[in-house]
Formats: sequence, C-alpha cells, structure tokens
Amino acid sequence: MSETFDAIVIGAGVIGAATALALARKGFKVASVDRLPAAGYGSTSGSCAIIRPYYSTVEGSAIAYESHFYWKDWENFLGAKDERGLARYIDCGAMVFKTEGNQFLEPVKSIMREIGCPFEDWGPEEIERRLPMMTLQSFAPPKLPEDPGFGEANGRTLDGAVFFPRGGYVTDPQLSAHNLQRAAEAAGARFLFNATVQEILTAGGRVAGVKLAGGDVLAAPVVVNVAGPHSAKVNRLAGVEETMRIKTRALRHEVSHVPSPSGYDFERDGVVVSDNDTAAYLRPEHGNHILIGSEDPECDAREWVDPDDYNRDFTEQNRILAMRAAQRIPSLGIPSKMKGVVELYDVTDDWIPIYDKSDLPGFYMAVGTSGNQFKNAPISGELMAELIEACENGRDHDNEPVHFHLKHIDRTVSLGFYSRNRHINENSSFSVLG
Repeated sequence: MSETFDAIVIGAGVIGAATALALARKGFKVASVDRLPAAGYGSTSGSCAIIRPYYSTVEGSAIAYESHFYWKDWENFLGAKDERGLARYIDCGAMVFKTEGNQFLEPVKSIMREIGCPFEDWGPEEIERRLPMMTLQSFAPPKLPEDPGFGEANGRTLDGAVFFPRGGYVTDPQLSAHNLQRAAEAAGARFLFNATVQEILTAGGRVAGVKLAGGDVLAAPVVVNVAGPHSAKVNRLAGVEETMRIKTRALRHEVSHVPSPSGYDFERDGVVVSDNDTAAYLRPEHGNHILIGSEDPECDAREWVDPDDYNRDFTEQNRILAMRAAQRIPSLGIPSKMKGVVELYDVTDDWIPIYDKSDLPGFYMAVGTSGNQFKNAPISGELMAELIEACENGRDHDNEPVHFHLKHIDRTVSLGFYSRNRHINENSSFSVLG
C-alpha cells in the first residue's frame, strides 16, 4: 500500500498529537504514525503532567506561562468532542522552596517579572498554614540512604518559598493526547497505530516519506520526528544526527506513588511542590495520594538506556524517592509495596528541547521534550507548524530564525533558541526542571 500526504508526524504522544492538530489546522493533509496501539501510550502516559511557569530561561518560562492559558481553556482550544471526556487541569498552584541551590529563586523571580507572571513570596508562617504537614528543616545536600546523615536535619531551616498561582497539573496525561487526536481528526488528520517506521525515504536531496514495517509506504514532502525517547533512533534513520550539535538520548526514571499522610487531604488542599533541598517534587493525585519525582541530584546515577531494551520494574530508587519526600513530610508513610511509574525521558545535552528543521530538507524535529515539556504540548504543536510552514515557503531558519507570538501574554520568542545547532545553554538547570 502507498498513500500520499502533505506531512507525516512520527509519534502520537501529547506533543506529536498536538503537532498533527496544528498542521491539520493549517491545511496540511496529515498522517500521524505511532508504534503503539493508541495516542499517548508511551512516555506521555508516565508523565506527572505538571503545569508550571518557572524554568531557568526567559524563553522556556514564557512558553510555559503561556501554556497555562491553553490548559485553562482546554475545551475551547480543542474545539472537538471526545467520547472519553476531556482531561482536567487542576490549577492548584505550585510552590518552590527557596534554597541556596536555587539562589533563593531570585533569578526565577526576575524572569517572572520580565514575562509578567504573578508570584507570591511565602514566609514560614504561610507555608505552615497552607501545608501544615511539612517541616521547614533543611536536609541539604541530597543524599542516598546509605550515606551518613541521610534523613538528619543539618541545623538550618528554610526561610520561605515562592508560590505560583498559575500552575497545577493535568489529571490524565494519556487522555490529553487522546483529546488532541480527536481534535486533529476533526481537522482532517489521520492516525495510524501499531505502525513502526522502518525507513525514512528520500528523493532529490530531500525527505520523501516513510516506509513502515510490513512494507507500506507513506509519501510526503514533510516528515516530523516527535518520537519521544525513540527520537535519536529516528534521527539516525534520517541520517541527520551526526550533523547536529545538540543530540538526544533516553533516560530511565521512576516516579513514586504513596498515600497522603493520615488526617491530611493533599488531593484537596495540596499544591505542586518543588523541593530543591531534598531533590524531590510532589503533586496531588487521585485518591488522596501523592506523586513523588526526582529533581536529579548529583548523588543519583543517571541511567541512559536503549528505549527498546530497559528495566521496566521498580528499583530501590522508587523507595528512595518516598524517603526523600518523608524528610519534608515526617508523617508520610513508606508503603511495604511501592507503586508508581517507570518510564523514559527524551533528553538533550542541556535538557532544553529541540524544535527545529534538520539538514535533510523537509525533515523536522520536536525532540528532547520528555520530562519537562508536557505542559507546553499545545504550544509546541503550534510553533512547529509555524516553523514548518515558514521553512517550506523558503525561510532560511538557520540564519533568519522564525519567531512565534505568544498570544495570551503578548510576547514573541525566537525559535532559534531551540536550534539543533545551539551551543549548550549554561543557564539550564541540567535537570528535569529545564
């Protein structure tokens, strides 16, 4: 079988589905192909789906702040029905503890002022009023349980936090991808599941489509790599990886899932919490549970893996995450049988994504996004569609970067910031925080 399209999107995670939607809305005849049986079944389904405006760069923060307004108005943004219902955005806000490690958030507050994002300085009294189960003792630096002093306060206390009211989390990340699929289909896109890309086709010095396992050919002058943790493998198929200064690879990670402390309804009263002091982040979860993730401290080894061959079982890391959170929440119980998620991040060299063209004309990339770009998915789709349209109409993006306007906060960002050929951004946190 051979079919012809205007654009093929490889990957139907939340960013891939958003890219298919944005291209379809620009009039492209789009095919979205994914090796899994449904949209969002890969790394999207394992996302903590946190929506927050704070990043280590102005550009990253501006796009993240803009994303709040898309999720807040999710139904109208989609403009289409989904028989499974819509993912919900719980805008409970996000609190970040001030620590020496994050420079007491002075750089972040400066960025928030620049982009017009509201925030509140919380002193110890406000933290204790809002989150009474948390201690303000300091345990830094983050350690492993076998290290001397793990779980012991260092004699200092945290003197406050910054609260971002425009933040929270999405209840069902996989459903959000399905919502985007239905909206894209309503705009004319087609989704092909259980479809593995075996070959990137070229002709006349540019991309010409893809060949699927089984032999089917999908022809198109535009192919977009949004393959998540498989992005590096797809780039190798296209022969573009070696010419990129910034590359991607897959990182295994775990998220712990534990009950809220007895007597406290964290699902109702909690907020997203980022705790640099213990290197843990938390968010409320259905059933009065808490999701606990890692902020990638230096003491933890990073496990770079083959996305087709990695350990999908819990390790001791899952319990360590809960133990780190229990330093901040002394009444938190550690279950005898741990629950949570084992998934992959798609990580660039500086943990900032690549939204870019490639050296193969017609081949584009929205990669290195897993871990900290879920929140930006609807905007990522739109900026990719804008980039692709401009380049296909002759724009030399490498020398004259495309700009994208953030309509809700009335700010324009240069997509050159996300170039495959940028130098490593030393302002990055080099962690899941971006």
